[in-house]
Amino acid sequence: MDSKASADGRKDGITDGLTDVAGLRVGHARVPGEGALSGTTVVLTPEGGAVAAVDVRGGGPGTRETDALDPRNLVQRVEAVVLTGGSAYGLDAASGVMAWLEERGRGVRVGPEPTQVVPVVPAACLFDLGRGGDWRARPGAATGRAAVEAAAAAEPGAPVECGCVGAGTGAVVGGLRGGVGTASTVLESSGVTVGALAVANGVGSPVDPATGVLYGAYGDTRFAADDGSGRVAYPDPEVRAAAALRLAEARERSGMPPMNTTLVVVGTDAELTRAQAQKAAGTAHDGIARAVRPVHLLNDGDTVFTLATGARPLSEGRDPLALNAVLAAAAEVVARAIVRAVLAARDVSGPGGDFPSYRGLYGPLPGLPGVAGEGDLNGGARPGR
Repeated sequence: MDSKASADGRKDGITDGLTDVAGLRVGHARVPGEGALSGTTVVLTPEGGAVAAVDVRGGGPGTRETDALDPRNLVQRVEAVVLTGGSAYGLDAASGVMAWLEERGRGVRVGPEPTQVVPVVPAACLFDLGRGGDWRARPGAATGRAAVEAAAAAEPGAPVECGCVGAGTGAVVGGLRGGVGTASTVLESSGVTVGALAVANGVGSPVDPATGVLYGAYGDTRFAADDGSGRVAYPDPEVRAAAALRLAEARERSGMPPMNTTLVVVGTDAELTRAQAQKAAGTAHDGIARAVRPVHLLNDGDTVFTLATGARPLSEGRDPLALNAVLAAAAEVVARAIVRAVLAARDVSGPGGDFPSYRGLYGPLPGLPGVAGEGDLNGGARPGR
């Protein structure tokens, strides 16, 4: 897709995705079987790892190895980050990634032999138990291994598959079908790339009930109406009313209490310290708040990881404020990634619940590019699966 310059000196990356950060690769895997609606996504770093950090703000998080990312602690770099469904059970997917890395001697060296390593694999989970009908269908070590193998097999810079894949297979956000989305931007002042991958699965809604517009679409020229006014395009009142009724009926039929979580990985090729990476993870939560309302509830586990490969300096000099451009960009790409996730999702209805998609309720929107793996966002909604 063509790069688009923004008013504040940024432009979209080549694929407008996390893999525009050179060296980062993404792989998805799905839990097999009838009644399974869950999966795992792995972000794999270049060999040797990336500086990593995390910021957890949801009231019900499920995580693994996040304490290792505290800037005061020993581990300097990590080789992979795991996002997974299956609630706390699904964190076992990280063990499959850990084993794959160990086999390749990738991890923290703890002995004299190159094979004597301990891979540190931070992970976070979201709640999707039973959404396919089978409560016990959840990711495990085999799912994690399949996801990291898919990441390793991906070509450098390959577009990220979006929609109901990987950790987003069973995602639901505000009663709508959620999923995986991604976005990126390039800072024209420094050439630094900042990208994000988000799994939209929050308790809050991504849709403004007064207008039917996705919260994250406000201010984005991709969603401008065709009348030249520059304002965002609103769905017709009749469409909004029908969508609200359909969503209310779906929530009533599903019956499950909202147990969710939005998961994010922000990546950049900027050279960041661990403290700077942690600041970026914290500011990136602003992007979740722009796209989903409310956020950080007790039954969310909203978690943001940062991965910094260090290929580019932040600035020519030692400007202490140079990080601000990365912080602002991180929030922007997270919001856009969540919008893309919601738009790429498709309806699903079955024994685990009835989850309509945004496109199924509201139809096509103007000016949107295609999304790898889930069809053209300008097209009509696909049949449920």
